[in-house]
Amino acid sequence: MDKRVVFAVAGSGKTTSIVERLDLAQRFLIVTFTHANHDNLRAKIIGKFGWLPDNVVLMTYFSFLYGFCYRPILGMRMGDRGIDYRPPGEEARRFRIRDDGYFMGVGRRLYSNRIARLVEAKGALADVNRRLEKYYNVLCVDEVQDIAGHDFNLLLSLCGATIDIYLVGDFHQHTFDTSRDGAVNTSLHEDYEAYKKRFTKAGLLVDTQSLAVSRRCSPDICDFITRDLNIAIKSSEESTGKVVEIGTQAEVDGLVARDDVVKLFVKEHYRYGCHSQNWGASKGEDSHMDVCVVLHDAAGKARVGGGLAGMPAQTVNKLYVACSRARGNLYLAPAKLFKKHKAA
Repeated sequence: MDKRVVFAVAGSGKTTSIVERLDLAQRFLIVTFTHANHDNLRAKIIGKFGWLPDNVVLMTYFSFLYGFCYRPILGMRMGDRGIDYRPPGEEARRFRIRDDGYFMGVGRRLYSNRIARLVEAKGALADVNRRLEKYYNVLCVDEVQDIAGHDFNLLLSLCGATIDIYLVGDFHQHTFDTSRDGAVNTSLHEDYEAYKKRFTKAGLLVDTQSLAVSRRCSPDICDFITRDLNIAIKSSEESTGKVVEIGTQAEVDGLVARDDVVKLFVKEHYRYGCHSQNWGASKGEDSHMDVCVVLHDAAGKARVGGGLAGMPAQTVNKLYVACSRARGNLYLAPAKLFKKHKAA
């Protein structure tokens, strides 16, 4: 079996590396977390074959977790009525792991952050692996860095199936978690070396070289990310884009009016009435040429003091995602100059 996890940098071709592995002979299951990346993968698969082949199945993570891992094996026994994406409330505290109430709340909806734990608690892990082996030859997981909580333990269990395993992700693009539940894997993303060892222990080859160069971002942008965010990234030099400082109201007004430049905000992008997205939510989007990253007040102050890398890890990671969307120029603008465009 070929079992490996590839750690990549932004724009190095993570999604493309999955599509390049596909053929019409084997049966492939591809799982990804974000809907943006699901749509990106689907478009690239169709671009390769001209259609979506029957032997290639593409799922978002919770469709896979609920529809493939849980429901065919435990659905009849549990009698659930779907998924509740809210975390368990106070009422769940009185239940123990052997009780249904530990895994589902009002209306018998399963707590999304405990479905993977439920599969394990009910002794269904081996059945899930047998289902994988029966229906697929290759399991590919994109954006693997976002698999967290009990879901990460499930993922390592899946790696024991006798099929090829191909996981790909960027440790520093960890901006969301599939789930959180108490202290389960809370320190998972605190140490890159320890994170890699979890996969090695599970029997996977750890590859940090195959996708180590960005084909999307220019040398100027990669230098900015490496220097200011302390995230090492090199450029293939296919792009000539520059990092451009924006400092006047007129410049910002001009960018707001340009539909060919996406504006990326730390949050609430929809309040600005322009072509926009949030920093973290832009992950998986690969079609932007020029990008304007709007630095909120905390990021602006940190940059002046040379301390962007010292911001909370989640903030740094989301800023890295935003800056690395640019195939062309990267515009950096202060949030205060966008206030006149913000809806009340």
